[in-house]
Amino acid sequence: MPSERVPRWVFNHLKDNIRKRELIAGGFEERKGGGFRPDATAWAIFALSAAGTNNDFLELSRHRLASQQSADGRIGISPNHPEAFWPTSLAVLAWQGSTTSQEAHDRAIHFLMTTSGTHSKRQPHSAVTDNTDLIGWSWDAKTYSWVEPTALALIALRKAGHGNHSRVAEGIELLLDRQLPDGGWNYGNKTVYGRELHPMPGPTGLALQALEGRVMKDQVKKSIKYLKTQVCQLHTPLTLSWSLLGLAAWAESPASSEKFVSECLERQSFFGEYDTSNSSLLLSALLSTNGLLH
Repeated sequence: MPSERVPRWVFNHLKDNIRKRELIAGGFEERKGGGFRPDATAWAIFALSAAGTNNDFLELSRHRLASQQSADGRIGISPNHPEAFWPTSLAVLAWQGSTTSQEAHDRAIHFLMTTSGTHSKRQPHSAVTDNTDLIGWSWDAKTYSWVEPTALALIALRKAGHGNHSRVAEGIELLLDRQLPDGGWNYGNKTVYGRELHPMPGPTGLALQALEGRVMKDQVKKSIKYLKTQVCQLHTPLTLSWSLLGLAAWAESPASSEKFVSECLERQSFFGEYDTSNSSLLLSALLSTNGLLH
């Protein structure tokens, strides 16, 4: 439920925006008329659960999500694209604490534990400085271990109680390796041909959320400082949500968090109504005042 700091209209608007995308057969669509989407469904379940929605209502959507699971435990973005398995991490979050979804939850955990992004021995004269020996997670099968899918997998596995697993430890090491020298993260690389790349607020917030409680604050203080300078300038729901969650995880939430979310919602009059995933992330950012892992 919302705290006294969260404007009631913001809370209700976000909940209503999510609930009206609910499908009769269970699950949620990303936009009206778009049909079932596993990522939208997972985020909607997670956010509505945090908002105090009756668990019986959510079980139908959890069941619909489980019906999309492949034999190996993955959740693909669609039946036609099982190789795009990044929604598996989101499904783990959606099934957390559901006794009727325990089997699907455990199979998804097994998939994440046994799946990785591509990796290779570091080449001495490579154009990039990443430690390519490290194993993380990718968006799609047989592609590189990027920051964002690795962070999502770490959040899901830690939330499910697997924070001490060796895969989680290596994923944390990978994120630290990809942190830019001056603070922050981008999609995955630090430097190319000797030039440091620019950080991005969204990946930085995601990485900070994934690392919370597992590294010393001094190890990420430059990234926290960078994100605090950026959050007041962010106008899109995805980037704002992850930035707020990343700062909340380190007890660095800006005093104007609710104002930033309210202003973001008001921009729908220009950009159009936000989709289910973005609305769910905004609601989660408002309610998860200590980050997603608490």
